[in-house]
Amino acid sequence: MRMDYETYHLELIDDHILIVMMDRPEVRNAKNTKMGLEQKEIFERLYQDTEGVRVVILTGRGDKAFCAGGDLKERKGMTDAQWRYQHAIYEQGVMAVRNCPVPVIGAINGAAYGGGCETALNVDFCYASTNARFALTEVTLGIMPGAMGTINMPNAVGERRAKEIIFTGRPFTAQEAYEWGLVNKVCEPGSLMEETLETARLIAQNAPQSIMRAKRSTAVATQVDRATGYQFELEAYNRLVGTKDRHEGVLAFNDKRKPNFTGE
Repeated sequence: MRMDYETYHLELIDDHILIVMMDRPEVRNAKNTKMGLEQKEIFERLYQDTEGVRVVILTGRGDKAFCAGGDLKERKGMTDAQWRYQHAIYEQGVMAVRNCPVPVIGAINGAAYGGGCETALNVDFCYASTNARFALTEVTLGIMPGAMGTINMPNAVGERRAKEIIFTGRPFTAQEAYEWGLVNKVCEPGSLMEETLETARLIAQNAPQSIMRAKRSTAVATQVDRATGYQFELEAYNRLVGTKDRHEGVLAFNDKRKPNFTGE
């Protein structure tokens, strides 16, 4: 797995947990074209081959910002064609994160504005520092959310509250994000990564194929009717019956020991 990127810092923990850190703290981790391309590459590589990675933690460098959204200094003076070209890269990066076969946990270490807030919405779930702030600010710039914000925000906080967030562009706190359902847990700044890693380790010790199929099944179930969702779930379930990990799980339970899951 490639680990050297210009705008991201990657670190592998315990062989199975990949920390993906946005690494442009001098501009509050704002996304430029290079960052969009590298996000796309990192997550597309995981889609092609997880190489033993079982969980991803997505965070930002520093304690001020998770991601400030698009780099408006780079965008200044762009032609309409250049703007659309850049956004097409961002769109592909969004889908690469959404399609990542293993769970992606957000560790929201600071401000998550505009596209940064949409990034937080695109992960499977997230923890946030007490100093994190969230906002979908696009309408204040003459645009609108374009990285699934109008889809994911209503799913997270409900349609009526989402409309208020999107229409006003007004920031809200980590505690409000927790109370509304966008954030799963609020942590002190110094313990955010430790607590996120604790949860990542719990996930990583479980059967990899079970986690990946459960993730996919949950995603499908929220988009289709119950009968179709259940049929997809059963197909995924039955594919696990013949795996070595299923046999190992049952054997370990009866032997009163921790299972050794290999992903087979």
